[in-house]
Amino acid sequence: MKFINTLKNIWKIEELKNRILVTLGLLLVYRFGAQVVLPGIDASQLANLSSQTDGGLLGLLNAFTGGAFSNASVFALGIMPYISASIVVQLMGIAVPYLQKLQKEGESGRRRINQITRWLTIAITLVQGPGYIYNLFATLPSSAFLLGSTVTFVTSSVIILTTGTIFAMWLGEKITDKGIGNGISLLIMVGIIATLPLAFIQEWASRVTQSDGGLIMILIELVIWFAIIMASVMLVMAVRQIPVQYARRTASGGYEKNVFGSRQYIPLKLNASGVMPIIFAQAIMFIPAAVAGLSQSETAQGVTAAFSDIFGFWYNLVFALLIIIFTYFYTAITVPTNKMADDLKRSGGFIPGIRPGTETAEFLDRIMSQITLPGSVFLALIAVFPAIVVSLLGVQAGWALFFGGTSLLIMVGVAIDTMQQVNSYLLNRHYDGLMKTGKNRKAVA
Repeated sequence: MKFINTLKNIWKIEELKNRILVTLGLLLVYRFGAQVVLPGIDASQLANLSSQTDGGLLGLLNAFTGGAFSNASVFALGIMPYISASIVVQLMGIAVPYLQKLQKEGESGRRRINQITRWLTIAITLVQGPGYIYNLFATLPSSAFLLGSTVTFVTSSVIILTTGTIFAMWLGEKITDKGIGNGISLLIMVGIIATLPLAFIQEWASRVTQSDGGLIMILIELVIWFAIIMASVMLVMAVRQIPVQYARRTASGGYEKNVFGSRQYIPLKLNASGVMPIIFAQAIMFIPAAVAGLSQSETAQGVTAAFSDIFGFWYNLVFALLIIIFTYFYTAITVPTNKMADDLKRSGGFIPGIRPGTETAEFLDRIMSQITLPGSVFLALIAVFPAIVVSLLGVQAGWALFFGGTSLLIMVGVAIDTMQQVNSYLLNRHYDGLMKTGKNRKAVA
């Protein structure tokens, strides 16, 4: 009843209701576009492309695009070129003085960085587009191409794929501005969720109709899946609270004296880097197979086979190590302990027992190093857990992707972020929130 009342309260807030409807409408447009096949391709002959994306790295990419990759859709590249461009611009911001200057210019600098990211997205899409088209030529029968492999078809398809990515990027930005939640993240999450029903149906068919464990195995898998979701929630939400004391100056009897203010906390997240280490690691994992594929030697073929199997032992061992390394790297560049210490000193705050300034920065850096180790190991364990359930339980590849890795962490992270935004609307209008309870009062107009 309490949950139903909360849903009713959400509908009472006009602004929140409109934002939710806008978000759902734009997501529906994105999902519709994912079903529109590129002009000049026979949609009835895409079976070979679907079988190519049943597992491996292409299967992972197909999951991120919500099946658009295997549909040869106008959104086949999805929003991933924009994600790649954002990562590149963020990393360049560490070394390029111009970008560092823009980061300090506030809103105007942010708009300029967004513009650079958009142009870089177009450049990346123009590179990936021809690669996708030639992959279609290698995978599909020649009869699938109604216009043949002509320059006109390739050029028009690349333009359409680039336009599709730009349109998906625009949808994401509109969701962020006019809707609820982070638009880009929601597009990725919706794409991932879109493949979940089919993956579960395939697993059900394998277990029940083929007598491979039956309903009891389905129940065990669902229990394990629920436990992994809870573990992912704890990883995303876990923080180490650093106590901070603030001093305030008050006038008393004609002179000023220092009076200690209330104690507050600096929340240092156990996993401050989010899913970025997994994304970085997956990008690197494409390289060994691509390089080894240039050679025809037996060793090179073995390396190609090992690093093309996302459920294999060597792939996941290297993958886990890269995640731990990138977690430390990304945390170091995204958690500016020196700036935190300077801001704390300027605001009159200090950590009890620690001198303001350099010692505070060193203390925060030491704490971050200590909590990053278990956070990175936990993140790596969740990332490789799909391979564990495949080897131990014989789970289907498509269904296994939802037992961990980027897919699950993105779904959990985006769901929590969206719930927090809805929760803030409810609490601001004095309603019970989705995540915290409060007094249920009459809505403020």
